[in-house]
Amino acid sequence: MATKRSVGDLKEADLKGKKVFVRVDLNVPLDDNLNITDDTRVRAAVPTIKFLMGHGAKVILSTHLGRPKGVTPKYSLKPLVPRLSELLGVKVEMANDCIGEEVKTMVAAIPEGGVLLLENVRFYKEEEMNDPEFAKKLASLADLYVNDAFGTAHRAHASTEGVTKFLKPSVSGFLMQKELDYLVGAVANPKRPFAAIVGGSKVSSKIGVIESLLEKVDILLMGGAMIFTFYKAQGHSVGSSLVEEDKLDLATSLLEKAKSKRVSLLLPTDVVIADKFATDANSKVVPASGIPDGWMGLDIGPDSIKTFSESLDTTKTVIWNGPMGVFEFEKFAAGTEAIAKKLAGLSGKGVTTIIGGGDSVTAVEKVGLADKMSHISTGGGASLELLEGKSLPGVLALDDATVASL
Repeated sequence: MATKRSVGDLKEADLKGKKVFVRVDLNVPLDDNLNITDDTRVRAAVPTIKFLMGHGAKVILSTHLGRPKGVTPKYSLKPLVPRLSELLGVKVEMANDCIGEEVKTMVAAIPEGGVLLLENVRFYKEEEMNDPEFAKKLASLADLYVNDAFGTAHRAHASTEGVTKFLKPSVSGFLMQKELDYLVGAVANPKRPFAAIVGGSKVSSKIGVIESLLEKVDILLMGGAMIFTFYKAQGHSVGSSLVEEDKLDLATSLLEKAKSKRVSLLLPTDVVIADKFATDANSKVVPASGIPDGWMGLDIGPDSIKTFSESLDTTKTVIWNGPMGVFEFEKFAAGTEAIAKKLAGLSGKGVTTIIGGGDSVTAVEKVGLADKMSHISTGGGASLELLEGKSLPGVLALDDATVASL
């Protein structure tokens, strides 16, 4: 993917007094009382917004929240205004819609350095259809476009891709830039040895990632319930562990591919098993090749933790996507937490550690080590697609960076 122009390339003259349509990803979890339970995404959007405010721009923020079907009050963005205002140090105004006359009036009233939040852009089905007329209405509010919503960059929606046809320049925000630098940079040109740790429950959702990584990594560690499909493919007994029967041949071919590419692929040698899927299950450690009937594997065992940790000692770049076990249950969190601690330690020694979205992020935050990692991706689906080597429509649509001529 070509390097894209970034908001940092814009000067005060490009921004002062200009209306800037900024697509952010403020899709945060809310509790039953509509309080934000995790404001990571709000905080991640602040640097770009503050930069625009500081250069005298009139900032128009657009985001989605949840998966509303039409106008759905529980998915209104109103609960976000207090936290956003607090983080930005200004009173953020909010519109009751994202297009229309009332919105235009509010946009006209934004002072230089002021911020207006538009209502949930997914209240319109045209957003996800990437309807050109709807995109044109959104674009008509502004003079230029900044996309800082990496979490939705893998979707070609009106507010992520459609608006770029009507607004120039269209540039990336700082968060988008950082995601691309780390994820594309790490995969395209990693410092070696380069290791990937892939976990999660299903091989099927990670096939693309595993196949793509086998072309690039020196070491691949696998954990999570997906390992049982590999064990069964090798003829081991897996008890009542989760297995994707239709993926056994695929598992075999991935193991063969790793061999032919000379990738050191490590599966756990021992697992923590349980007699039921519950927090209070009876548990014990057994060799990976012998899970008894009626028992299921829910975490990697202590020997595997040791082997995995040692294999990472030589690395210079590590990408982690997907937990090692059912870390939501304290009893089966040891594997995932050990990996988080190991990566935090490696980070301190100058290793580039990238947490590729989704459950791994939750796990790292749970152990309180998020700030120790080189980069934590804010986009689960988007980071997976990048690691699979796919292009992201929301990124492709932005202006390419021009290489300064000497």
